[in-house]
Amino acid sequence: MELEELREHLQWAIELEHATLPPYLVALYSLDPERNPDAVQLVGSVFAEEMIHLALAANLLNAVGGQPRLDTPAILPGHPRTMPHGDKSLELSLVPFGPEALEMFLRLEQPAPPGSPAEGDSYETIGQFYSAIEDGLRELTERLGEAAVFTGDPSYQLTAGPFAHSTGKLTAVTDLASALAALEEIVEQGEGTSRGEVWDGDQDVFHPERAEVGHYYRFQELAQGRRYQRGDTPRSGPTGDKLTVDFDGVLPMRRNPELAEPGSPIRAAQDAFSKTYQGLLAQLQLAFNGTPQQLGPSIGAMYTLKAQAQALMAMPYDDGTTAGPVFG
Repeated sequence: MELEELREHLQWAIELEHATLPPYLVALYSLDPERNPDAVQLVGSVFAEEMIHLALAANLLNAVGGQPRLDTPAILPGHPRTMPHGDKSLELSLVPFGPEALEMFLRLEQPAPPGSPAEGDSYETIGQFYSAIEDGLRELTERLGEAAVFTGDPSYQLTAGPFAHSTGKLTAVTDLASALAALEEIVEQGEGTSRGEVWDGDQDVFHPERAEVGHYYRFQELAQGRRYQRGDTPRSGPTGDKLTVDFDGVLPMRRNPELAEPGSPIRAAQDAFSKTYQGLLAQLQLAFNGTPQQLGPSIGAMYTLKAQAQALMAMPYDDGTTAGPVFG
């Protein structure tokens, strides 16, 4: 892998991490928090950590002299869509929380099989994609030297942000060691530690007395209605306390919403949501490219998005479904 190819793959990482956000947001906003408090906590924590992963991918690209882009057409291609440069069998849709959403999230976050090869393109799992980036970083650093690889402006590195409901770490990337630590943070939060455990190495932000499990295993907890406890393994599944999932406590949003007729109340609400979301991406674009103070105000856009999405999901159609947001 050459340096420009590494930069290209790190831009793909930004597009990959962003691709997870709309499906998680829609599922989260479709939940009634009073009837599904556990699901709100778990899906909300995954979304917050995916935002951290997006920022870490930007730190990685900045560190090697690249320019993170969130204004590329690849960011918002419409839904359903495939993962950027990933296995075409993995389709991302906008659906309310429920069995279909959980099945999609489990496929998205599934751990790489033991001994699976690194895959820089058409990757089967996110872990295999990041393994290819790790291999490229190691090889380039060994061949060219750290000074020739890590040429980015350190002032562009993000180290803090409005990421509540998460124990994830947003750290600066300035050399090989910090780059590998950032990659490890992304992969372990998604699929558990590299030792094949369910835990991601942090404490549960909502229950500090418990260790936190990776994203894949959080969705297993929701799918099976039980929490993981010490001694549990990927093979055993969760055997701990029950958690309540009320699949009826969900707004019946139409899957993969399409734009409504111009001039209609639903279309006006969809356009307002899209404007807010594009404004959020513009703030992140600035934050990733030398204006880190833009990261803080983005939290205001998130609150606006939530209100706009839930208002859309309260607008009924004649078939019993409700409207929903369209990203882009």
